[in-house]
Amino acid sequence: MRFLLVLCSLCLNLLAGAAHGRDGALLAALAGGDSGTKLEALNAIAASGDSRWIPLLEALRAGEVRADETGRLYIAREGAVFDALQGVAVEPPPDELSSVTVNNRLRRAIGTAIAALQLRASDRETRLKAVRSLDRKDTSLLPVIERALAQEKDAQIRELLELVHAGMQLENEDPAVRLAAVKALGQSDDPGTRALLLARLDPGVESDEAVRAQAKASLREVEARLARGEYLGHIFSGVSLGSILLLAALGLAITYGLMGVINMAHGELIMIGAYATYVVQNLFQSLLPGLFDWYLLAALPVAFAASALVGMAMERSVIRFLYGRPLETLLATWGISLVLIQLVRTIFGAQNVTVSNPVWMSGGIQVMSNLVLPYNRVVIIGFAATVLLAVWLILTRTRLGLFVRGVTQNRAMAGCVGVPTARVDTYAFALGSGIAGLAGCALSQIGNVGPDLGQAYIVDSFMVVVLGGVGQLAGTVYAALGLGVVNKFLEAWQGAVLAKIAVLVFIIAFIQKRPQGLFALKGRFADA
Repeated sequence: MRFLLVLCSLCLNLLAGAAHGRDGALLAALAGGDSGTKLEALNAIAASGDSRWIPLLEALRAGEVRADETGRLYIAREGAVFDALQGVAVEPPPDELSSVTVNNRLRRAIGTAIAALQLRASDRETRLKAVRSLDRKDTSLLPVIERALAQEKDAQIRELLELVHAGMQLENEDPAVRLAAVKALGQSDDPGTRALLLARLDPGVESDEAVRAQAKASLREVEARLARGEYLGHIFSGVSLGSILLLAALGLAITYGLMGVINMAHGELIMIGAYATYVVQNLFQSLLPGLFDWYLLAALPVAFAASALVGMAMERSVIRFLYGRPLETLLATWGISLVLIQLVRTIFGAQNVTVSNPVWMSGGIQVMSNLVLPYNRVVIIGFAATVLLAVWLILTRTRLGLFVRGVTQNRAMAGCVGVPTARVDTYAFALGSGIAGLAGCALSQIGNVGPDLGQAYIVDSFMVVVLGGVGQLAGTVYAALGLGVVNKFLEAWQGAVLAKIAVLVFIIAFIQKRPQGLFALKGRFADA
């Protein structure tokens, strides 16, 4: 028994010594070898399956690896020096260290090696991300993929691993193996698979006619799936754009559609809501950093209130005296918009400011390999639907909504039965302005915020209201979503500029044939 224990101990020491020697050789190759030697070392590390190498590879990709005169590697980070593999701090640090540089080819190899090592991670998301980042042309990883396939239990990851395995089998000498690989790739919806199959159509690359025929059939299947993904992506992008247009136009649907006021400062009310969100973000960063991910919930009422107060001030001081005089209202509100833009430039500066997404709005939903639904866009679509429901409830289920509808349909009669028409005008204008502020809060989550933010949406907002039918919330919804989807499909076909021109020409032609828009006109001028 004692002899067996001694023998086992000796074997373990020999294995440890061999592993240490192998590690030392790989470290030496990374430290002082040329690009070819480093590439061979990275391939060997990827094939080892040893996750201890991941921190070193990540540091190497980030440019944090240093070497001393003897070729020993270290990781230099935040003023400290750590051992390359052990990760322990080195005290005192070596006096002279030189950087270990890598080129773009080596960076790609490092990324592949990290992904190969992460295939054995216990975390499912880590393994899933690793599979998606693998290079299917790197046949040196074939043994790693086969070991991962033998161990993987998750169905989705296994399916992706099988596709990666099939892509690597395209270089096999046996035509039967290549034929099976091409058939398997036909089940993929990855854009990278298309390039692999296209290469198999070339007789200079693929000599077997049966494989080329199957590659052509598999390519049709893959392209059909990719086309479906692109089609769904255009629909989602169109709905996303439509929801943004809806938020921007909802307030205008009240101030212009219901009240008949041509408010050229509506875009600046959107801009005020965006800057209110920026201010709330900064306050949370300085005063409540632990709650920063929830600053957006506090920014919503602030953005609404800020724009509503500005709108109320506009109505009480200027617009109230210009009802029934559309040209003068247009010129006055245009002047107010210039004043608001210059005021914001004076306070915040002329440069754009950045509003950060909360953590729960970062990332996206992977529906297909070529279709990702960003969380911030999904949230904005849901938010637009919520705001629309709230506006509908206010206008149809509240006393204020009853007064607004009464004043819209017959101002004189509403005044005769005791409705305070002047106060209703102020409240309605404040409501429309506050909704514009909510639109600014949403827009701050998908782009930078600047003094000219509102200028990009004022024309589109008027187009949505006019196309949908003046005074009709349902028409505003249909017009916003319809313009958004049509615009995205036209952009994919002819580009953004021609898409804008085509949409504008369509709206002009439509209004010529149907001046009342999609829905019949109902407004304060209906009885005039």
